[in-house]
Amino acid sequence: MKTEDIKHLFSEFELAASDIEGVECWSARELQVLLGYSKWENFEKVIQKAKDACANADENIPDHFPDVRKTIPMPKGAEKEIQDILLTRYACYLIAQNGDSRKIEIAFAQNYFAVQTRRAEVIEHKNSPPIVPRQIKIPVNKLLTGTSSSGEH
Repeated sequence: MKTEDIKHLFSEFELAASDIEGVECWSARELQVLLGYSKWENFEKVIQKAKDACANADENIPDHFPDVRKTIPMPKGAEKEIQDILLTRYACYLIAQNGDSRKIEIAFAQNYFAVQTRRAEVIEHKNSPPIVPRQIKIPVNKLLTGTSSSGEH
């Protein structure tokens, strides 16, 4: 992948992100185009696989894939409401992992969401209080003999 392609895709993904009530998210309809899917029906299959992965990870699907309605312009000034889904960064990551990896956009998205997720984790870690490990006191003779307090080995 060429450097200019990477910069362009990176910019597109950043521009597509929205902040809704403090949560970074993407529109599934917009992500569909960014990931190279021309038909919503095909992209819905990838979304469903991502939802399945989300459920298998014991995550609450509506927290990461809330359904919304969106108004789009139609010819002659008319408007139409369509189904859309807001996607958290985690949902986008799962979609990228379940997408068609032959698509260059999917390959890019797999890396983009993995890196951005890790970056957010590092920032959260830096902003949180340090975790102090609990000290466990074990008598030295127990360590040397390998016995537990009940005398078991």
